[in-house]
Amino acid sequence: MPTTPVPDRPHRLLLPAALATAVALTGCGAPAQTATGSGPPAEGYPVTIGNCGSETRVDAPPERVVTLNQHVTEVMLALGLEDRMVGTAYLDDEVPPEYADAYASVPVLADAYPSFEVLLEAEPDFVYGGFTSAFDDTEGRGRPALADAGIATYLNIEQCADEVTTETVETELRNVARIFGVEERAEELIEEMNADLAEVGARLEGVEPVDVLVVDSIDTTVFTSGGSGIGSDLIERAGGRNVFGDVDDTFADVSIEQAAARSPEVILFYDYGATSVEEKRRAVLADPVLAGAPAVEEERFAVLPLTSALVGVRTGDAVTDIAEQLHPDAF
Repeated sequence: MPTTPVPDRPHRLLLPAALATAVALTGCGAPAQTATGSGPPAEGYPVTIGNCGSETRVDAPPERVVTLNQHVTEVMLALGLEDRMVGTAYLDDEVPPEYADAYASVPVLADAYPSFEVLLEAEPDFVYGGFTSAFDDTEGRGRPALADAGIATYLNIEQCADEVTTETVETELRNVARIFGVEERAEELIEEMNADLAEVGARLEGVEPVDVLVVDSIDTTVFTSGGSGIGSDLIERAGGRNVFGDVDDTFADVSIEQAAARSPEVILFYDYGATSVEEKRRAVLADPVLAGAPAVEEERFAVLPLTSALVGVRTGDAVTDIAEQLHPDAF
């Protein structure tokens, strides 16, 4: 977990979008977010990728990259691209040990999002954002403003895909790898992920799914995982059913009464930021409305780091982690 408090995450601001994302070497649509050099395009370039209602075009592999949000930072590190990174921001939880040294080599520009001025001081030629709030027009970091400064941008496609599954992860990795010319590394990561998914699937064959309520945070309402993000697919592959999988949002606020009425058998806490899982657990156990839910009566709880519940490089590990907690006898 971060050593400094992280402000309220931007996820509450970035709920639905329904724009398809496709990869192409040429494209049309909204104005392109282009990184261009002084010379002719590099071999195999330019690359143009349709991205969440815009286009990302690069004439060569970007060399000065800033990542905004942890899950996209980890994509860069997993692709072996830390030497291209001149800044990162917005850590939600601990960086996995296999990426810790690489992460330590990258300057941290801000605990949350950097200002436009701080971002420009890093002199990036490319900004990779994890959530739509990374490119907040009202804070000066909008994609058009960055394009005007000669900076290409790319947004994680979980924010705009109609349906988000593990196939979305494959597309995301291939998109980013194509931009940087490291396609082989992306295929290695995809092969590793699919091997993990296949192993879990084999172990859970014939296992009865359990109903799962995600608790990202809880106060007067429950901030939970809806059906539009990858969370539902992770839970399903791990032998569960997201009780709010019918909600057409990545994340959604639901009432305590609604949460209790879905009779969850397991509560899955997302772990991040300044509020610990133990604090969330105590809040759930103290709530009289939730008291009758099977998960609360049996104190059947599971935990997942927030970054593992997003489109990134933790998908195989996330499914394994959830499955081991939902169905320990299968492992």
